[in-house]
Amino acid sequence: MSTSLLQSLSQSLASTVEHTAPSIVRVETRRRRGATGITWDAEGHIVTTSQAVEHEGPLRIGLPDGSTVSAELVGRDASTDLALLKAETSGLTALTPAPLDDVKVGHLVIAVARPGRTARATLGMVSTHGEGWRTHAGGRVERYLETDADLPPGFSGGALVDTEGRLVGLLSAAFSRTAAVVIAADTLARVVGALKEHGSIRRGYLGVGAYPVRLPQHLSAESEHGLICLSVDPSGPAHAAGLLQGDILVSLGGHPLHGVEDLLGYLSDEKVGTTLPVRVLRAGEVRELPITVGKRA
Repeated sequence: MSTSLLQSLSQSLASTVEHTAPSIVRVETRRRRGATGITWDAEGHIVTTSQAVEHEGPLRIGLPDGSTVSAELVGRDASTDLALLKAETSGLTALTPAPLDDVKVGHLVIAVARPGRTARATLGMVSTHGEGWRTHAGGRVERYLETDADLPPGFSGGALVDTEGRLVGLLSAAFSRTAAVVIAADTLARVVGALKEHGSIRRGYLGVGAYPVRLPQHLSAESEHGLICLSVDPSGPAHAAGLLQGDILVSLGGHPLHGVEDLLGYLSDEKVGTTLPVRVLRAGEVRELPITVGKRA
């Protein structure tokens, strides 16, 4: 690459960081070293990681001009590692979302954070871009994104932007020790909307502790695996429906349950309050029971 092209690229990247930095803030808590947050709107809403605010205590936001203001927690969703704050300020500028369907593996991206008073940036590329997934806690993420951009301490909660300064997603250190996982902007919009409205993400709840097991051979045509109930909450929906410790859940609402992630994934917001058929293997006999999905506290 010629010197002139390198200089042009260098100047373009610097301009992108300069454009992005006013939308990036520092999140300060009493028990945790500084993390980063992204301005969500001009009303002072800030999106950051759930881990950054998991401990109770006062919240302060370090603004781009060097001043700090207090903030309150609107809500958090540990299953997607997202939290929404409301800072006592206005006039901050939100980033424009990138067209995510156009994001491709190999595209250059920039991680921008504010672990201290000034903005910092690292350069990388989109290393993986795939289909939606469920986190280990059952959170739904619309697409899987990774970057190879370096994430020094304090970058969690920062913004991953394209070369035009448009928001690709939020950087999270919660889901991998070896990869920089990005919570894409479409998931941010959905979760932030729910946190604004409810203060939390509603999720279905059965009240069972379960573990995957292989089903007997005579049931292999229906499913190879089910979930054995290791515990049943005496105040939960499963107990009210008549489920017992030792029962094996074969399906819920007609959906096979091969693993715990299948159960968590199926118990989405819209299932709360609905009554579904659950197929249960008990003492070698399959029976079907109605169960009304509760709301996880």
